[in-house]
Amino acid sequence: MVHVRVREMDEADIEAVSAIRVRGWQAAYAGIVPRSYLDAMTVEEDADRRRQWFSRPGRESRDLVAVGDRGPVGWVCFGPPRSGIPGDGRAGEVYALYVAPDLIGTGVGRGLLDEAHAAMKGQDFETSALWVLQDNRRARRFYERAGYRADGGTQDDVYDDVTLSELRYRRVL
Repeated sequence: MVHVRVREMDEADIEAVSAIRVRGWQAAYAGIVPRSYLDAMTVEEDADRRRQWFSRPGRESRDLVAVGDRGPVGWVCFGPPRSGIPGDGRAGEVYALYVAPDLIGTGVGRGLLDEAHAAMKGQDFETSALWVLQDNRRARRFYERAGYRADGGTQDDVYDDVTLSELRYRRVL
């Protein structure tokens, strides 16, 4: 296990988080998402979008970063459920979880997820939900080890004219 501390993300973390997210996509989704889509992703564009999102008034989501010796090495974003998540206001949603590709499997992701679960529980959510690409077997195993189970919900996303299915996973907090 790599030693990190988890804290709230701040604006100074945006570039690092964008690098983690873009590199995470490019590593995790190679062979799943079209290469053209992955190659077109840039840290700069992601950081611009993240700055806009991060500074949005009334934003209800929370962002946590795992910080190690080299700065942020992981990021999780979570909050109230978006569309497609049943639960009558008692379900929270993990929107995104990424770890620097060279640190996958070291416990950083699990630490971030545990902190997100604790925070959601503190916000009186009873369950947590998330979406994962059906073909992302590694992520599915990770979430299943953390107590998530596919609940039958599905949705499709299109990446460069290729339609990919996502599965909805849920767990009790």
